[in-house]
Amino acid sequence: MRIDIITCLPKLLESPFGHSILQRAQDKGLVEVVVHDLRAYAVNKKKQLDDYAYGGGAGMVMLIEPIDKCISALKADRPYDEIIYMTPDGETFNQQVANELSLKGNLIILCGHYKGVDERVREHFITREISVGDYVLSGGELAAAVVSDAIIRLIPGVLSDETSALTDSFQDSLLAPPVYTRPVEYKGMTVPEVLLSGHEKKIEEWRFQKSLERTKKRRPDLLDD
Repeated sequence: MRIDIITCLPKLLESPFGHSILQRAQDKGLVEVVVHDLRAYAVNKKKQLDDYAYGGGAGMVMLIEPIDKCISALKADRPYDEIIYMTPDGETFNQQVANELSLKGNLIILCGHYKGVDERVREHFITREISVGDYVLSGGELAAAVVSDAIIRLIPGVLSDETSALTDSFQDSLLAPPVYTRPVEYKGMTVPEVLLSGHEKKIEEWRFQKSLERTKKRRPDLLDD
C-alpha cells in the first residue's frame, strides 16, 4: 500500500509516522507513506495557498490550483483507489471504513485548513470525504494520521500477531473485553479464574459475555444497528 498525504504543514506529520508500528510497517516495506508539502505547488512567489472567500465572510479558503497540480502530478505516476478529503462534514470514520480502506492499493489524503478547500476541489477531484468526529480541528493532519494508523495496522504482517487486529473493539460490532496480565494478584486485586483455567472454550465464552456487557453499558448504539 502507498498513502500520499497532501498538507500545508508537513512537519505536523513527522512524528506519527516516525515511531512504533507505523515506522516498522514502512521499514518492512509493507506500506509507503509520502507526505507532500502543498507549498511546492503554489502558483506565485509568495507560495500562497489560500485567498478570501467570494461573497465575503470570515476565514480563508484553500486555492484550487495548487491542489490540482499536486493531485495531477501524483496521478501521473500511478493510479489511486481513493482520493480522500479530511473534513468535519464527511462520513464518520469507523472500523468498517478502516477495514475497507486497508484492502486498497494506493490512497491520497488531502488535509484541509482554514475554512476548507474551494468547493470545486471536492466536486471534481475528491472521491471520498471522511470525518473523525463531530468536532473541528485546526487542520486535517491529525485526522489523516488517525485514519492512516487505523488502516496500516490492518495490513497483514504489520502486527506481530495478526489475530490481534481481528479482536479489536468494533471489529464485530462489540467493544473488546477486559484484559489482564501478570501478576495474578496485586494488592488484593485478582485476575478472573477462568482466564487462568486454560479452558479455551470457557475463556472465549467469558470474553464474549464481557464484550457484550461492556457494549450494552458503554455503547448500546452498536447493538441497535
